[in-house]
Amino acid sequence: MKMASKRITQETFDAAVRENIEEFEMGPEEAVKEAVEQFESQGVELSNIIKMAPKVSEDGPQELTHDILQALEDLQESVACCRSQEVSVQLARFCEQCKQHRACRFLAAQKGAYPILLAAWKLAAAGDQGLVLQVLNALSALIDGQPDLLDTQGLKLLVATLAQNADATDLICTGIRCIRHACLKHEQNRQNLVKAGVLPLLTGAITRHSHCADVVREACWGLRIMTFDDDIRVPFGHAHDHAKMIVQENKGLKVLIEAAKAFPDNPSILSELCSTLSRLAVRNEFCQEVVDLGGLGVLMALLADCINHQDLVKQVLSALRAIAGNDDVKDAIVRAGGTECIVAAMTRHLTSPQKQACMLIRNLVARSQAFSQLILDLGAEALIVQARVAHRDCEDVAKAALRDLGCRVELRELWTGQKGNLAP
Repeated sequence: MKMASKRITQETFDAAVRENIEEFEMGPEEAVKEAVEQFESQGVELSNIIKMAPKVSEDGPQELTHDILQALEDLQESVACCRSQEVSVQLARFCEQCKQHRACRFLAAQKGAYPILLAAWKLAAAGDQGLVLQVLNALSALIDGQPDLLDTQGLKLLVATLAQNADATDLICTGIRCIRHACLKHEQNRQNLVKAGVLPLLTGAITRHSHCADVVREACWGLRIMTFDDDIRVPFGHAHDHAKMIVQENKGLKVLIEAAKAFPDNPSILSELCSTLSRLAVRNEFCQEVVDLGGLGVLMALLADCINHQDLVKQVLSALRAIAGNDDVKDAIVRAGGTECIVAAMTRHLTSPQKQACMLIRNLVARSQAFSQLILDLGAEALIVQARVAHRDCEDVAKAALRDLGCRVELRELWTGQKGNLAP
């Protein structure tokens, strides 16, 4: 099936709906449905289109006015008049509209919402911290899925706002959320923000607000997203360089391990911290540093004490897999009872953590075949086979784990270069 690639404007869609009502005497809902079917049959992408029926009065269908545009117009007027109280009301209204649907955000951006928010930001920066928070909330909603909107001016304002309000938890959370939305699938924004000094602000937020779950969660997300390589528009990103900077220049591993000690009873935050740790263990010496800082002890304790929390177990296994790339760390994991805990986790959870467990086992036995028999004696083979059968996404890693453990694995040659179909 060919993917839809054509696009139309909101005005074109609205005109088609109105034509269906006036020319073909359709009801409002039917007119919208017909317009959708008409454009989709032509291969038009409608994900950025608001599909709303006009209100009908005794005089016929009213002119279609989208709520998001009315909210934007009222916000622009209040900003132009520098009426802070009214700006606050309109920002809340605009933010709520943006959160309703991606199409609302897209239309608002096309109609100039971003420069209006920048103007409101500058008005708030004069000393109204509450208004700054509202601007950041609105900005976060607007750029969600539209990271190209953030320009150099906005980037500098964002970093400066975070630096100047380091003690304000609500503002820090919302500011980091803006960073997250601006950096997802946008390599240039990541690089520009790193150059502007965002990394010490993220690690500093975790240290400064080490007992605030919301800040730690957002900051972990912010750090992880700086290590993503998800922008298909660039040939290669700086994910590895950013991970190095977080660890070497901002003591990222120590910050995460220390933060984990503050949330012994919060599996959700612990999952975020472990997930972030695994994104940073990208070099041999970083894996060893995790052990030296006591991180292995923290991970093993979590695996033993929080065995019932499936997502946390998954992230702990992922972090162990990452640091097991270091041969010395493999020995430390085994000595700490890691093999028993891995098998226990696979036995307890027959769904999500299985893939991570298989990958961890592979890392443990790679270049260290002495551990294979120890793992097999714990019953790992049957559990890996079970995972392979139960979960399609485990097929390849489970097969590889069995092979590396020295177990018999059926390897089929799917294609031999001869005419015909692939093997089923």
